[in-house]
Amino acid sequence: MFFGHRPYWRCYFPNTQAIIYVVDSSDTDRLVIAKDEFHAILQEEELKGAVVLIFANKQDLPGALDDAAVTEALELHKIKNRQWAIFKTSAIKGEGLFEGLDWEMERKCASKEGKEAYGLASLS
Repeated sequence: MFFGHRPYWRCYFPNTQAIIYVVDSSDTDRLVIAKDEFHAILQEEELKGAVVLIFANKQDLPGALDDAAVTEALELHKIKNRQWAIFKTSAIKGEGLFEGLDWEMERKCASKEGKEAYGLASLS
């Protein structure tokens, strides 16, 4: 996470259709901070309609938590008002990234706003 950049996050909130949240699955000590930051972001008014994609990254490292453990640690079961998904990823190996982005793209294209943003409104 870009902890030093937190003050600038709000600059990117307007018109956001999807949140991609990357968690270091091997750093269990920081998962509490990641959970708190994540749920704070979800409370932002400008992000209310955004779908949420969570990458449980660094799956290539020994001791990395799997997606079920990260789901529990981030308390994803508390998310009731939006679509979300979690994918196990290894950015170094390129694993899980495309599957997650495909999921996010399907959600965006399924919405009217997403179709308009990608110039697909006339195709439906």
